Amino acid sequence: MPFDTPPSVEQVIVTAARLPPPAADAAFSIVHLGKSDLAKSQRIDEAVARTPGVSLFRRTSSLSANPTTQGISLRAIAPSGAGRTLVTLDGVPLNDPFGGWVIWSQLAPESLTGVDIVRGAGAGPYGAGALTGVIGLKERDAGVAADVWAGGSGSQRASAAAVSTLGNLELFGAASYDKSDGYAPVRGPAQGAADTRTDLAAKSISGRVDMATRLGLLSLRGGFFEEDRGAGLAGARANASGEVFSATLVRTPRGAALGWRLQAWRRTSDLFNSSVSVAADRAGATPANSQDKTPATGWGVNGALRQKLGGVEWELGADARLADGEERERYSYSRGAFTRGRVAGGKASVVGAYVDGSWSSGPWLTAGGLRLDHWRNTDGFRVERLLATGAVLLDQHPADRGGEVVSGRLGVTRELGGAVLRAAGYTSFRPPTLNELYRPFRVGNDVTEANAALKPERLGGLEAGVSHKGAKGLVEATAFWNRIEDPIVNVTLGAGPGTFPIGGFIPAGGVLRQRQNAGRIDAFGLEGRAERKIGPVTLTSALSVTDARLDGGSTAPQLTGKRPAQAPVWSATAGWSAELREDLVLDADLTWEGKRFEDDLNSRVLDPAWRLDARLDWRVRPLVTVYLAGDNLLDAEIQTSRTADGVEGYAAPRMVRVGLRVAL
Repeated sequence: MPFDTPPSVEQVIVTAARLPPPAADAAFSIVHLGKSDLAKSQRIDEAVARTPGVSLFRRTSSLSANPTTQGISLRAIAPSGAGRTLVTLDGVPLNDPFGGWVIWSQLAPESLTGVDIVRGAGAGPYGAGALTGVIGLKERDAGVAADVWAGGSGSQRASAAAVSTLGNLELFGAASYDKSDGYAPVRGPAQGAADTRTDLAAKSISGRVDMATRLGLLSLRGGFFEEDRGAGLAGARANASGEVFSATLVRTPRGAALGWRLQAWRRTSDLFNSSVSVAADRAGATPANSQDKTPATGWGVNGALRQKLGGVEWELGADARLADGEERERYSYSRGAFTRGRVAGGKASVVGAYVDGSWSSGPWLTAGGLRLDHWRNTDGFRVERLLATGAVLLDQHPADRGGEVVSGRLGVTRELGGAVLRAAGYTSFRPPTLNELYRPFRVGNDVTEANAALKPERLGGLEAGVSHKGAKGLVEATAFWNRIEDPIVNVTLGAGPGTFPIGGFIPAGGVLRQRQNAGRIDAFGLEGRAERKIGPVTLTSALSVTDARLDGGSTAPQLTGKRPAQAPVWSATAGWSAELREDLVLDADLTWEGKRFEDDLNSRVLDPAWRLDARLDWRVRPLVTVYLAGDNLLDAEIQTSRTADGVEGYAAPRMVRVGLRVAL
């Protein structure tokens, strides 16, 4: 899969309400995906995950992943359901205000003009949540794109995005609809009546109005999404929905003139999520809990001033984010009904300020920034009752907690003989989500308890890289070291059958875990990519190697020396794109990943996995393309989960689809 070249660090004129990329970006590890990369994928997370080192929590994409596992992390240091990466759309966070995950179906690839993946470097203008980096999505600001396709397993999708001018207004609109009958994750002899399909129905709509004012470009945006999906087990389903509204006012810096951005946003979300207990022979499933509603609201404001004077560019900014949410759940199923109810939640806030800048002189570029953030968790509660009588079984109100975090980054680049040498250091942090603090959850027979005493995760890192870009290709390599202090880890406390002080009864084949700050994670890694054009053929390759190890300290000494759950050491891609003739293009992408561990104790091994995707595009008109695509074309068995009693779950089997795309 060809990657676009990194964003230009030169000052550019933008038509959307966003500041141009700062010159400081060139000092850090950035991969840019353009429209052509996005057009080849059904979903944005699938396009992003083709970049080695980008880790979805599991090997499943948003085609079949439960909303609570749609977290994303960079460099495969320690993927988690909450995600350790800040995901933004033109500066507005897309991470859920309650759980931190990203509902990827809220946006269609056609609605974007590009994606910047910033690995590491989570300080300066990037605040809370950017522990392992930032994925910055850029919404379309020109043209039209529409895509309609149908494929195997009853899958079909239709999406469109367009920008039009009406007087002095620029209007943007996008909509998408996605449907699939899905597939059963458990196959073969282990499959039983409890195993069902991961069906999906998702829809989204968004709109934006841009208008020039005397103060700058004003952008007003709104969006809505909803998805409903099966979890692959009888009686287990999830429904996620939400709305977002934002207002952005930007004056682009020109020459020595001061530029600035002022932005405010509000996001609401809700989640229904039911889980079941699976019989030992998988002959059936019994309701385990029903998370009936999870109403949450996030608010945010941010502002920045930027100026460039000769070779010096500086930015001064501040931001604030607040989240308020709770979960309302029924659990403890007995004699055909739930017997207990739980309401848990709280509020979280982060307020920060930063200064960031760069200085360029000849072949040298020096960039750096410093942040100060204050985080706070307040009004936390967890109340459990008997549904029949209303009697209180548990009434917890954890004390309010907070603190300050200082983070920063420093990078240097040097042009030398056509190559660019780069070195950088950085720190970043991620406070726990409301979900991690207050909500226990269940997957099959495994139960994970919440922990209101969690502290923010903190990361420090160093890296060095070299890149060379020529007329026919590019080569890039980066070596890095990262350390996460107080990582939030699901720590195993015991196995079922049995009853525990927290978690209650755990059935046979299940385990009890609790989220804990467990020591530290050290990760050493190497990432590289190369692209070469030979006549009508473009060859691409990329590699990520990350050796991440836990030191559980006194909290979880049993984890010392173990690899973080769901963190592969090796991942690689190889791509081939050929113009068979002027109107016919064939693309093929091979992705390979080493083994993962399903659990913190590294006892559940997920075998190495690979998949081959291919696509044939036939341009029948200048703006119209018909295509035939095969996902997991050779029907490889890709393990995504393994239960305590050895039952394996798999990613989607081969799917062939036929589509029509219009793009301008």
